[in-house]
Amino acid sequence: MVTNEQRLACAYLLKVGEPPAPALRSFVSEHGVVAAAEAVRSGEVPDSVATETSARRHIDTAAEDLAAAKSVGARLVTPEDEDWPAWPLLPLTNAAARGLKWASPPLGLWVRGSASLEESLQRAVSVVGARAATSYGEHVAAEMGYGLASRGMTVVSGAAYGIDGAAHKGALNANGRTAAVLACGIDRAYPAGHSTLIDRIAAQGLVLTEYPPGTPPARHRFLVRNRIIAALGAGTVVVEAGQRSGARNTAASAAALGRVLMVVPGPVTSAMSMGCHDLLREGLATSVSSVAEIIESVGLFGEDLVTKPDSAARPTDGLDSEALRVHEALEPRVAHAAERIAEASGVPLSRVRALLPALELTGLAERCESGWRRAKEPV
Repeated sequence: MVTNEQRLACAYLLKVGEPPAPALRSFVSEHGVVAAAEAVRSGEVPDSVATETSARRHIDTAAEDLAAAKSVGARLVTPEDEDWPAWPLLPLTNAAARGLKWASPPLGLWVRGSASLEESLQRAVSVVGARAATSYGEHVAAEMGYGLASRGMTVVSGAAYGIDGAAHKGALNANGRTAAVLACGIDRAYPAGHSTLIDRIAAQGLVLTEYPPGTPPARHRFLVRNRIIAALGAGTVVVEAGQRSGARNTAASAAALGRVLMVVPGPVTSAMSMGCHDLLREGLATSVSSVAEIIESVGLFGEDLVTKPDSAARPTDGLDSEALRVHEALEPRVAHAAERIAEASGVPLSRVRALLPALELTGLAERCESGWRRAKEPV
């Protein structure tokens, strides 16, 4: 059971330390959230922690932030809560332990929505892409969002215009779950044009952020936010991305975290697909073109396999190379002697004389007065 003191301490530290704040996160892991908060307030912390907290350590609006969150139907979930998504966030912890400072896991998450955070993220896929998406990209993202949600997967994205919004809408239209990770306070809708969409996501799924109420969006916060999107999905699908884009940043984060990285190929003439094609060429991602392929990539080993379409069988499929050459040497309208067929096929005459009756038995050759010809294919 999380105490009120622990929650207040977490809220205070989320305000004081600008994410990802790796030194502060390590300090909290070592000393506990309450003791860490007290040390930060007094300034009695290592230099690395002081660097991340000294500018704001005098700001203690924890109680006000919790009240502001509650006023919009949000709550603060901490690592001590049962609802904390420890398993999805584990790659961040592991990456931070390897020295990747940008991968430091969040100190806590402000969450809006009644769905369970931990349960919603047990089976999740992140779908990201360009804001200036093409109609092709938005159509694919919406179809994938709908299909993934219909299969019980939670669709994670960033609520931005373009691919993000299309993926969220697809999941909502399937009456499935979707989660939006914001780069601003939980009480803010960004972009403003998606305020209604964000409300729908909160009503049907989850809206979450590590930034306290009142925090405005900023360019660096979008890049920091992307590590959470990459971590929360068992895999990340990039639908469209320019060569320099936030979606490429999310893709790089997913690859560094060991998550499955997938891209949707697009027209070679489209600038919005160049980033996807670069990821394929660099060997960082796998190509997917359907929901079934996505689920196969992130599903349980041996399960959720894609059903391959059956190809039409050909009458000659069972022939060995010599029999196939003899069959190809036969003409459908003109019959030839075995000697002529041997010359045309390059198969020894003795072998041709043995193969022709066998082809006749399988309906692939016909014996005539003047020799052999190819049998007519059944209509």
